[in-house]
Amino acid sequence: MPALFISTMRTVVPFVAGWLLTLLVKAGITIDSERVTYVVTLVLVVAYYLAFRLLEVLGTKLRGSKLQTIAGVLLGWARPPQYPNVDNALPPLTGYRSETRTE
Repeated sequence: MPALFISTMRTVVPFVAGWLLTLLVKAGITIDSERVTYVVTLVLVVAYYLAFRLLEVLGTKLRGSKLQTIAGVLLGWARPPQYPNVDNALPPLTGYRSETRTE
């Protein structure tokens, strides 16, 4: 259950940050269209998430540097969620054949 909270935080925080960045953009630029505002918000959300996620990955490759922690915090949680290993939860489906019935 903790992974659900962490993943939710790491989803919500970029959306809030993107919305706040959109408000900053609108403070300097007049945007008359709602559709343009939505697109600008979406672009800023994706750019924010990708920028800090890439910095987090780079920090991971640098073996636990402060960069990883700072980027993670700016995504909503210092570390990505850890999901349980479910590789052996169900056996793979093999030999499946679709049967068609003709009546």
